Amino acid sequence: MVRLSDLDPGSAKHLLDKECPPFETSPWVEGPPVAERRVAIVTSAGLHRRDDQNFALRDLSYRVIPGDIDTAELVMTQSSVNYDRTGFQQDVNVVFPIDRLRELKDNGEIGEIADYHYAINGAGWLPHEIEATAREMAGLLKEDRVNAVLLVPV
Repeated sequence: MVRLSDLDPGSAKHLLDKECPPFETSPWVEGPPVAERRVAIVTSAGLHRRDDQNFALRDLSYRVIPGDIDTAELVMTQSSVNYDRTGFQQDVNVVFPIDRLRELKDNGEIGEIADYHYAINGAGWLPHEIEATAREMAGLLKEDRVNAVLLVPV
């Protein structure tokens, strides 16, 4: 994670100017021990299966990624010109750490892996614009009995 002080002044101002609305309720709640949690991944890497529709620049939709996916089936249509795809090309776990979750489950460090994970394209929109999508994904995660989400921002 880069510090604001390490960024050029224009980039730092861009980040500081983003509005971060307050939560109306307490967003942090306690859950079961990690070893009993059902974990899903939500990534903003613009990932999807090869047969799914590509993400567009200001795309507010999401793509569903099955928990048992072979990661060779994943492609990235992240539209940010500032994102270096080299890490993804070398190891999908950089942006979608499903293999690490599988290892944690096999070692008994987490309870279960969710049946479904979600990807959005994290470029081109403001936080309030994605709220409806986030609420829809939250409902789907709840239906899948997920009680821990690994957020992977890109």
